[in-house]
Formats: sequence, structure tokens, C-alpha cells
Amino acid sequence: MTSETGPTAKPWIQAIHAYVPGRATGADGRKLIKLSANENPLGCSPAASEALAGVSTGARYPDPDATELRAAIGAVHGIDPARIVCGTGSDELLNLAAQGYAGPGDEVLFPRYSFAVYDIAARRCGAVPVEAPDRDYGTDVDALLAAVTPASRVVFVANPNNPTGTCLSAAEVARLHAGLPRDVLFVLDQAYGEYLQADEDDGGLALAARHDNVLVTRTFSKIYGLAGERIGWATGAPGLIATINRIRGPFNVTVSGQVAACAALGDQHFVERSRGHNSAGLARFTEAVEALGNRGLRAVPSKANFLLVLFEGALSAERALAALAEAGYAVRHLPGQGLPQALRITIGSDEDMDRIAAVLRREAEAAG
Repeated sequence: MTSETGPTAKPWIQAIHAYVPGRATGADGRKLIKLSANENPLGCSPAASEALAGVSTGARYPDPDATELRAAIGAVHGIDPARIVCGTGSDELLNLAAQGYAGPGDEVLFPRYSFAVYDIAARRCGAVPVEAPDRDYGTDVDALLAAVTPASRVVFVANPNNPTGTCLSAAEVARLHAGLPRDVLFVLDQAYGEYLQADEDDGGLALAARHDNVLVTRTFSKIYGLAGERIGWATGAPGLIATINRIRGPFNVTVSGQVAACAALGDQHFVERSRGHNSAGLARFTEAVEALGNRGLRAVPSKANFLLVLFEGALSAERALAALAEAGYAVRHLPGQGLPQALRITIGSDEDMDRIAAVLRREAEAAG
């Protein structure tokens, strides 16, 4: 007898809460200045724009191995291209890491207040997502190590962390790795790694070069300003790269994406300019938020291109969100990630950040 209900998804798939992107419009449909997705306010390198304009091979499949792009990444970072795999953004690679090394009955571990994709990646392959307690919105190495069980198969850590902006030192990253069993895959998500200064390097790439259980992921969506092209990459031991290559899409990085990313890598001046703009803007906006500490606002120290603002006084995050939307800005409210009292605000132009700071001050003073 034929069922009238249709196919039934696996229970672990039904348990997924779909990823909710940062909004770009207000409740009334009005287009807002988008500071909700951590995009680069400077756009992308002129070299990347020029390369994209010259792409005219839409009828042809892309290089399935992203050979030129892997070589360019390797040249910039001193990595053997054979130890690099490219993906449709780093999101694809994070999902493939979980799929390759975890399944039903296994556990995927990550800190509280982590990137929402980690929970989704765990559930997609039938594994159990496990949150370890945070330490004042940052990654707590001791709590992560205490949460490891014989069922643990993958540990995800974003550094700097999204959505909090906190960052582990190289010593803490090394301590976390040293405390993990050798058969647990340690995935270090460095989507915001290029925003760190040279003396703030967390040592992840060096760990991935020396150990068989470390995978580092990066993206071209943030400092390189190529979010629309969806390009990410990962590096690790040959066995890890082979696993991901077995299960990734065969033509997963587009022709335009490969061309644009190669051009972007060749313009490190743009990367340095973006880092400098962000560093100055972040410091200035953090100071403005901290000046409202007596009104209950608190800035979580950030090393990324955004600031997590906590509303611990009379002014609520919901009210601030509405006021910023009225002023023309979309920022990120994250109640679904356990942060109803916070807004994540991308660092935009100096003018935009000054206007946002003024709105927050006005609303905080009005709230009492």
C-alpha cells in the first residue's frame, strides 16, 4: 500500500535548524546597509574585479582540482599544493570534515557560542553535536578537553571565533591539540585569520604541517572580499586531504571563483589595507561602546572584523536592533545561538560606525 505522507527524512536531518543568513532588509522590506555578514567594506581587490570581468568561459567546467589556485595559495603560505583542497567556501569543507570522520553514534565537539555551521555539520552526518562551556564568551581549552569522550571524533574551533571575535593564543591552540587523542580530528577554522597581526598568529598552519590530525580551513569571503564567489580552502596531512577529495563535489569551485581568488592572492597590498582599515575601525568602535559601559553596554574583545556588543542594562538588544534598522543598518541578532542579549556588528566605513555609535548612545541614554 502506498504511503500518503511521502518520503521521511532521517531524524538527525529533521533535527537541523537551517542556517539563517544575516539580513539585508528591514521588517518593512527597506534595503539596509548590511553590517550583518562580516563582509569587507572595501569590497575586493581591483585585480580580482578585473579578473572577474575577463571571465568568459561559462560554458566550460572548471578545473576540478583547482590546480592554479592551490599553487597560488601554496606560494603565499609556504604549503605544498598537494596538501591543499579547495571548496565552495570553507562551509563545504567544514561539512566534509565532519562527514569524513564522524557518523551515527559519534560526537562532534565545539565551544558554546561557535559558528552555527558546526552544529549543522554534526547533524548532517548523524553525529551528536556537543557544546563545551565557554569562558566569558571565548573558547575554554580546559572545558573542551574535559568534554572529550571515547565517542569524540571531531573538534571544531574557530580562531578568531565567530560570533564572539575572541581568539586563542598559539600556546593555547597547541595545548588544546596536545590534549586531544590522536584519532580525533582537530579542525581549526581560520576564516578570520588574515585579520590577525603577524605576532598574533595562532600557529595552526604549522600544526597542520606537522600532525596527521589537524585540518585548517580558510576562506576568500572575508578579508579578500569575494563572498559572492564562494571559495574556501583547507590544508592538512595527505590522508585528510585525500578523504575530503573523495567526497567533495567534482567541480566545486567555479571558473570565476578560481580566477578571482588567484588574482586576489597576488594583491597582498589590498589585504594589508583591509587589515589596517579594520584594525583602526574596530579599535575606534570598541572605544565608543566601552564609553557606554555605565549604560550597560559591553564589548567582547575582538580580533575579527566585527564586534559583539552585549546589552546588560536598560537598553535591550532587541530595541537597539530596531533603532539601528530605523537608522538604515542591518546587524546580526543571535538568539538562536544563545545570545539574545547581544548584537554582532560588522566593522564598516568610518562614517557608518560613527553613526551606529551615535544611535547606540542615544538609545542607551533614552533607556535610562
